[in-house]
Amino acid sequence: MAFAKPRDAAETAGAAMGETLIEARDVAKTFGDGRVIALQGANFEVKRGEFISLVGPSGCGKSTLLRIVAGLLARSSGELRVHGEEVTGPRTDVAMMFQKPTLLAWRTAVENVLLPSEIKGRVGQAERRKAIELLELAGLKDFAFSFPSQLSGGMQQRVALARLLQTGADVLLLDEPFGALDEFTRERLNVELARITREVGATTLFVTHNIGEAIFLADRVFVMTPRPGEIARIIDVGLERPRDPSIQVTPEFNALVAEVRSTLGGAE
Repeated sequence: MAFAKPRDAAETAGAAMGETLIEARDVAKTFGDGRVIALQGANFEVKRGEFISLVGPSGCGKSTLLRIVAGLLARSSGELRVHGEEVTGPRTDVAMMFQKPTLLAWRTAVENVLLPSEIKGRVGQAERRKAIELLELAGLKDFAFSFPSQLSGGMQQRVALARLLQTGADVLLLDEPFGALDEFTRERLNVELARITREVGATTLFVTHNIGEAIFLADRVFVMTPRPGEIARIIDVGLERPRDPSIQVTPEFNALVAEVRSTLGGAE
């Protein structure tokens, strides 16, 4: 399976000049016959290959926005397009990963990765080879035939990430996938996620409550207000890739952390 080559720093900086894959105009979502406004006035564009982090207080509509982009939740108003097409339901070019890996306990790692192919009714040698290669890409070459009970929490999340990539979608939505992991495992997986999304050329929206994680991974950070959720500010990260965790002690990184914190404080 041929993966896209990693983009260098110049290509990352020029991502804003690329093709628009996701476009939102005044997207809103209400619940309870309009009594609860979960999301309002979401306006943004995401370019091909960009990594976008969404941060904000609990209940501000981050996950709601991801589900709307995925076509799992209908918006109440506004316009949303993916690949230039209006989102009216789930799409094969958009895939979503949640906080829990939700692996099937009776299936090996590679069998779990193959689930998207089975759902599509295509499980030939090419699909099996792709699943093995994705597990290798996720650092699980020696664990392809292990069961979930034999894997650590971080390894299970890697299997879930490989399964996400098995879908073949070029827009990836990740809803706090590392939130339940310890700090050290989370840091390692952040490095792996950044590497993998660059290698496959994915366009990624990533929800997190961790400001440092958001900045480390992203090309841009969308900072959201408390409910009713709005995008208060879009912050360009501008740090060169690939990034080592040691970047988090630099003045440039901490200035971005302060900028996000200040925006969150002003949005309260």
